[in-house]
Amino acid sequence: MEILKAILFGIVEGITEWLPISSTGHMILLDEFIKLDVSHEFYELFEVVIQLGAILAVVILYFKEIWPWGFGKTKEDTKETYNLWLKIIVACIPAAVIGILLDDFLDTYLYNGFVVAIALIVYGILFIIMEEKQIGKRTTRSLNTITFKQALYVGCFQVLALIPGTSRSGSTIIGGLVSGLDRKTIADFTFILAIPVMAGASLLKLLKYIKNVGFTFTSSELTILGVGCLVAFLVSLYVIKFLITYIRKHDFKVFGWYRIILGIIVLLYFGYKYILIK
Repeated sequence: MEILKAILFGIVEGITEWLPISSTGHMILLDEFIKLDVSHEFYELFEVVIQLGAILAVVILYFKEIWPWGFGKTKEDTKETYNLWLKIIVACIPAAVIGILLDDFLDTYLYNGFVVAIALIVYGILFIIMEEKQIGKRTTRSLNTITFKQALYVGCFQVLALIPGTSRSGSTIIGGLVSGLDRKTIADFTFILAIPVMAGASLLKLLKYIKNVGFTFTSSELTILGVGCLVAFLVSLYVIKFLITYIRKHDFKVFGWYRIILGIIVLLYFGYKYILIK
Protein backbone atom coordinates (compact mmCIF):
# COMPACT_ATOMS: atom_id res chain seq x y z
CA MET A 1 0.00 0.00 0.00
CA GLU A 2 2.84 2.42 0.84
CA ILE A 3 4.44 1.74 -2.56
CA LEU A 4 1.15 2.56 -4.28
CA LYS A 5 1.00 5.80 -2.29
CA ALA A 6 4.60 6.60 -3.31
CA ILE A 7 3.64 6.03 -6.95
CA LEU A 8 0.73 8.47 -6.58
CA PHE A 9 2.99 11.08 -4.95
CA GLY A 10 5.50 10.59 -7.79
CA ILE A 11 2.80 11.14 -10.41
CA VAL A 12 1.58 14.32 -8.71
CA GLU A 13 5.16 15.62 -8.36
CA GLY A 14 5.99 14.83 -11.99
CA ILE A 15 2.92 16.68 -13.27
CA THR A 16 2.75 19.67 -10.96
CA GLU A 17 6.47 20.46 -10.72
CA TRP A 18 6.57 21.70 -14.32
CA LEU A 19 3.07 23.02 -14.92
CA PRO A 20 2.57 26.45 -13.28
CA ILE A 21 0.07 25.11 -10.76
CA SER A 22 2.29 24.56 -7.65
CA SER A 23 3.79 21.18 -6.83
CA THR A 24 4.22 22.02 -3.13
CA GLY A 25 0.59 23.08 -2.90
CA HIS A 26 -0.60 19.83 -4.47
CA MET A 27 1.71 17.75 -2.26
CA ILE A 28 0.32 19.46 0.86
CA LEU A 29 -3.22 18.74 -0.34
CA LEU A 30 -2.39 15.14 -1.27
CA ASP A 31 -0.92 14.57 2.19
CA GLU A 32 -4.17 15.87 3.68
CA PHE A 33 -6.08 12.93 2.17
CA ILE A 34 -3.45 10.23 1.62
CA LYS A 35 -0.79 9.98 4.28
CA LEU A 36 2.34 7.90 3.97
CA ASP A 37 2.97 5.65 6.95
CA VAL A 38 6.31 7.27 7.76
CA SER A 39 7.72 9.63 10.38
CA HIS A 40 7.07 13.35 10.11
CA GLU A 41 10.80 13.99 9.62
CA PHE A 42 11.05 11.49 6.77
CA TYR A 43 7.96 12.85 5.03
CA GLU A 44 9.39 16.39 5.07
CA LEU A 45 12.51 14.96 3.43
CA PHE A 46 10.50 12.84 0.96
CA GLU A 47 8.36 15.67 -0.41
CA VAL A 48 11.50 17.63 -1.35
CA VAL A 49 13.95 14.88 -2.35
CA ILE A 50 11.35 13.31 -4.63
CA GLN A 51 12.09 16.31 -6.85
CA LEU A 52 15.45 14.75 -7.77
CA GLY A 53 13.62 12.40 -10.12
CA ALA A 54 12.01 15.38 -11.82
CA ILE A 55 15.41 17.12 -12.07
CA LEU A 56 16.93 14.10 -13.82
CA ALA A 57 14.28 14.41 -16.53
CA VAL A 58 15.39 18.01 -17.19
CA VAL A 59 19.05 16.98 -17.32
CA ILE A 60 18.28 14.33 -19.93
CA LEU A 61 15.95 16.46 -22.08
CA TYR A 62 18.18 19.56 -21.98
CA PHE A 63 21.59 17.88 -21.85
CA LYS A 64 22.65 19.36 -25.19
CA GLU A 65 21.80 22.87 -24.02
CA ILE A 66 23.48 22.61 -20.60
CA TRP A 67 26.60 20.57 -21.47
CA PRO A 68 29.41 22.80 -22.80
CA TRP A 69 31.15 20.22 -24.95
CA GLY A 70 30.33 17.79 -27.75
CA PHE A 71 27.26 17.79 -30.00
CA GLY A 72 29.32 19.57 -32.67
CA LYS A 73 29.57 22.69 -30.54
CA THR A 74 32.02 25.38 -31.60
CA LYS A 75 34.09 27.47 -29.18
CA GLU A 76 31.41 30.15 -29.46
CA ASP A 77 28.70 27.61 -28.60
CA THR A 78 30.70 26.45 -25.58
CA LYS A 79 31.07 30.06 -24.46
CA GLU A 80 27.32 30.56 -24.78
CA THR A 81 26.71 27.49 -22.61
CA TYR A 82 29.02 28.87 -19.92
CA ASN A 83 27.17 32.18 -20.14
CA LEU A 84 23.86 30.35 -19.74
CA TRP A 85 25.11 28.76 -16.52
CA LEU A 86 26.30 32.13 -15.24
CA LYS A 87 22.81 33.50 -15.85
CA ILE A 88 21.34 30.48 -14.04
CA ILE A 89 23.60 31.19 -11.05
CA VAL A 90 22.53 34.85 -11.04
CA ALA A 91 18.87 33.77 -11.11
CA CYS A 92 19.47 31.37 -8.20
CA ILE A 93 20.98 33.89 -5.79
CA PRO A 94 17.84 35.73 -4.52
CA ALA A 95 15.83 32.58 -3.68
CA ALA A 96 18.90 30.79 -2.28
CA VAL A 97 19.65 33.61 0.17
CA ILE A 98 16.05 34.16 1.28
CA GLY A 99 15.28 30.44 1.33
CA ILE A 100 18.18 29.56 3.62
CA LEU A 101 17.42 32.45 5.99
CA LEU A 102 13.68 31.77 6.21
CA ASP A 103 13.54 27.98 5.78
CA ASP A 104 12.34 27.21 9.32
CA PHE A 105 9.89 30.14 9.32
CA LEU A 106 8.34 29.02 6.03
CA ASP A 107 7.98 25.41 7.23
CA THR A 108 6.36 26.51 10.50
CA TYR A 109 3.97 29.26 9.43
CA LEU A 110 3.21 29.01 5.70
CA TYR A 111 2.82 25.31 4.96
CA ASN A 112 -0.95 25.10 5.40
CA GLY A 113 -4.09 24.87 3.30
CA PHE A 114 -5.18 28.49 3.67
CA VAL A 115 -1.89 29.89 2.38
CA VAL A 116 -1.94 27.42 -0.51
CA ALA A 117 -5.51 28.38 -1.45
CA ILE A 118 -4.85 32.14 -1.46
CA ALA A 119 -1.63 31.71 -3.45
CA LEU A 120 -3.37 29.50 -6.00
CA ILE A 121 -6.12 32.08 -6.53
CA VAL A 122 -3.93 35.20 -6.59
CA TYR A 123 -1.43 33.80 -9.07
CA GLY A 124 -4.21 32.31 -11.17
CA ILE A 125 -5.64 35.82 -11.55
CA LEU A 126 -2.17 37.16 -12.39
CA PHE A 127 -1.72 34.59 -15.17
CA ILE A 128 -5.04 35.54 -16.75
CA ILE A 129 -4.27 39.26 -16.54
CA MET A 130 -0.76 38.73 -17.94
CA GLU A 131 -2.09 36.92 -20.98
CA GLU A 132 -5.18 39.08 -21.53
CA LYS A 133 -3.14 42.30 -21.42
CA GLN A 134 -0.11 40.73 -23.15
CA ILE A 135 2.16 42.29 -20.52
CA GLY A 136 5.82 42.25 -21.50
CA LYS A 137 7.42 42.79 -24.90
CA ARG A 138 8.33 39.08 -25.28
CA THR A 139 11.06 39.80 -27.81
CA THR A 140 13.70 37.51 -26.26
CA ARG A 141 13.26 34.26 -28.17
CA SER A 142 16.23 32.07 -27.25
CA LEU A 143 18.25 31.10 -24.19
CA ASN A 144 21.40 32.70 -25.62
CA THR A 145 19.78 36.12 -25.90
CA ILE A 146 18.60 36.27 -22.28
CA THR A 147 20.45 39.10 -20.53
CA PHE A 148 21.90 38.98 -17.01
CA LYS A 149 19.39 41.65 -16.03
CA GLN A 150 16.51 39.47 -17.21
CA ALA A 151 18.00 36.46 -15.38
CA LEU A 152 18.16 38.44 -12.14
CA TYR A 153 14.60 39.66 -12.67
CA VAL A 154 13.40 36.06 -13.05
CA GLY A 155 15.39 35.12 -9.96
CA CYS A 156 13.70 37.84 -7.90
CA PHE A 157 10.29 36.53 -8.95
CA GLN A 158 11.41 33.02 -7.98
CA VAL A 159 11.62 34.23 -4.36
CA LEU A 160 7.82 34.42 -4.39
CA ALA A 161 7.73 30.66 -4.96
CA LEU A 162 8.92 30.16 -1.37
CA ILE A 163 5.26 30.71 -0.47
CA PRO A 164 3.46 27.34 -0.81
CA GLY A 165 0.85 27.33 -3.55
CA THR A 166 2.65 29.98 -5.59
CA SER A 167 4.55 27.59 -7.92
CA ARG A 168 8.24 27.95 -8.72
CA SER A 169 7.63 27.56 -12.44
CA GLY A 170 4.64 29.89 -12.22
CA SER A 171 6.63 32.64 -10.52
CA THR A 172 9.57 32.42 -12.92
CA ILE A 173 7.27 32.31 -15.93
CA ILE A 174 5.51 35.49 -14.80
CA GLY A 175 8.89 37.13 -14.14
CA GLY A 176 10.16 36.06 -17.53
CA LEU A 177 7.11 37.33 -19.42
CA VAL A 178 7.29 40.69 -17.61
CA SER A 179 11.00 41.04 -18.39
CA GLY A 180 10.51 40.38 -22.11
CA LEU A 181 11.01 36.63 -22.68
CA ASP A 182 8.59 34.76 -24.91
CA ARG A 183 6.69 31.72 -23.57
CA LYS A 184 8.99 29.04 -25.04
CA THR A 185 12.19 30.74 -23.85
CA ILE A 186 11.04 31.34 -20.29
CA ALA A 187 9.74 27.76 -20.08
CA ASP A 188 13.16 26.43 -21.18
CA PHE A 189 14.96 28.75 -18.75
CA THR A 190 12.60 27.76 -15.93
CA PHE A 191 13.27 24.06 -16.47
CA ILE A 192 17.06 24.48 -16.48
CA LEU A 193 16.92 26.85 -13.51
CA ALA A 194 15.20 24.08 -11.58
CA ILE A 195 18.35 21.90 -11.63
CA PRO A 196 20.46 23.85 -9.09
CA VAL A 197 17.44 25.21 -7.19
CA MET A 198 15.79 21.86 -6.55
CA ALA A 199 19.11 20.07 -5.99
CA GLY A 200 20.01 22.71 -3.40
CA ALA A 201 16.63 22.42 -1.68
CA SER A 202 17.00 18.64 -1.54
CA LEU A 203 20.49 18.94 -0.05
CA LEU A 204 19.25 21.41 2.56
CA LYS A 205 16.43 19.08 3.62
CA LEU A 206 18.79 16.10 3.70
CA LEU A 207 21.26 17.94 5.94
CA LYS A 208 18.41 19.00 8.25
CA TYR A 209 17.18 15.39 8.38
CA ILE A 210 20.67 14.07 9.19
CA LYS A 211 21.05 16.71 11.91
CA ASN A 212 17.74 15.81 13.56
CA VAL A 213 17.50 12.07 12.92
CA GLY A 214 20.88 10.92 11.65
CA PHE A 215 21.77 9.22 8.38
CA THR A 216 19.49 6.28 9.06
CA PHE A 217 16.77 4.94 6.78
CA THR A 218 14.68 1.80 6.97
CA SER A 219 14.39 -0.43 3.89
CA SER A 220 10.76 0.68 3.61
CA GLU A 221 11.75 4.37 3.58
CA LEU A 222 14.42 3.81 0.94
CA THR A 223 11.90 1.91 -1.21
CA ILE A 224 9.31 4.69 -0.90
CA LEU A 225 11.92 7.32 -1.76
CA GLY A 226 13.24 5.33 -4.73
CA VAL A 227 9.79 4.60 -6.16
CA GLY A 228 8.67 8.19 -5.75
CA CYS A 229 11.76 9.54 -7.52
CA LEU A 230 11.50 7.00 -10.37
CA VAL A 231 7.84 7.75 -11.04
CA ALA A 232 8.44 11.52 -10.82
CA PHE A 233 11.24 11.10 -13.39
CA LEU A 234 9.14 9.12 -15.87
CA VAL A 235 6.11 11.42 -15.58
CA SER A 236 8.31 14.53 -15.85
CA LEU A 237 9.74 13.35 -19.18
CA TYR A 238 6.25 13.43 -20.67
CA VAL A 239 4.98 16.57 -18.93
CA ILE A 240 7.97 18.74 -19.94
CA LYS A 241 7.58 17.71 -23.59
CA PHE A 242 3.84 18.32 -23.38
CA LEU A 243 4.19 21.83 -21.94
CA ILE A 244 6.77 22.92 -24.53
CA THR A 245 4.50 21.67 -27.33
CA TYR A 246 1.38 23.20 -25.73
CA ILE A 247 2.73 26.73 -25.30
CA ARG A 248 3.82 26.95 -28.93
CA LYS A 249 0.14 27.38 -29.81
CA HIS A 250 -1.56 28.29 -26.53
CA ASP A 251 -1.15 30.74 -23.66
CA PHE A 252 -1.13 30.15 -19.90
CA LYS A 253 -4.71 31.21 -19.18
CA VAL A 254 -5.99 27.65 -18.76
CA PHE A 255 -3.55 27.18 -15.88
CA GLY A 256 -4.78 30.43 -14.36
CA TRP A 257 -8.39 29.23 -14.38
CA TYR A 258 -7.35 25.86 -12.97
CA ARG A 259 -5.53 27.57 -10.11
CA ILE A 260 -8.53 29.76 -9.27
CA ILE A 261 -11.01 26.86 -9.27
CA LEU A 262 -8.71 24.63 -7.22
CA GLY A 263 -7.94 27.49 -4.83
CA ILE A 264 -11.63 28.09 -4.16
CA ILE A 265 -12.21 24.38 -3.53
CA VAL A 266 -9.25 24.24 -1.14
CA LEU A 267 -10.40 27.38 0.67
CA LEU A 268 -13.89 25.94 1.14
CA TYR A 269 -12.51 22.60 2.33
CA PHE A 270 -10.13 24.02 4.91
CA GLY A 271 -12.70 26.62 5.96
CA TYR A 272 -15.23 23.83 6.59
CA LYS A 273 -12.60 21.79 8.43
CA TYR A 274 -11.73 24.79 10.62
CA ILE A 275 -15.41 25.32 11.51
CA LEU A 276 -15.75 21.64 12.48
CA ILE A 277 -12.71 21.86 14.75
CA LYS A 278 -14.13 24.99 16.43
